Amino acid sequence: MPNELVLIVDDNAKNAKLVRDVLRVAGFRTVEAGSGGEALALALEHQPDVILMDIRLPDMEGTDATRRLKDDTRTAGIPVVALTSLTTNERSFREAGFDGYLEKPISVAEFPEQVRGYCR
Repeated sequence: MPNELVLIVDDNAKNAKLVRDVLRVAGFRTVEAGSGGEALALALEHQPDVILMDIRLPDMEGTDATRRLKDDTRTAGIPVVALTSLTTNERSFREAGFDGYLEKPISVAEFPEQVRGYCR
């Protein structure tokens, strides 16, 4: 049974709940942030195995939060995956510092393995 810790960053409570519930059923542990600032603090505190980052957040863009995580030696090694309904190409996410991206709406059947593939 896996025990990876996932930081879910999403200001939409319904989206965050779905992601959390799907991952917990699959054996993941989760911690949640509703803003970029909260994500930065929780990433430092918990050192998750992967961060799922929404792009549109109330206090800063997910790309800005990701840049800050990657610039901090204490969190630079944590994979950050964009979790978004925004349509763009994967290269633009990688250029923004993300280690990959997953599209919303998530596939409940495939999502846990997709997340596991990004865990460090």
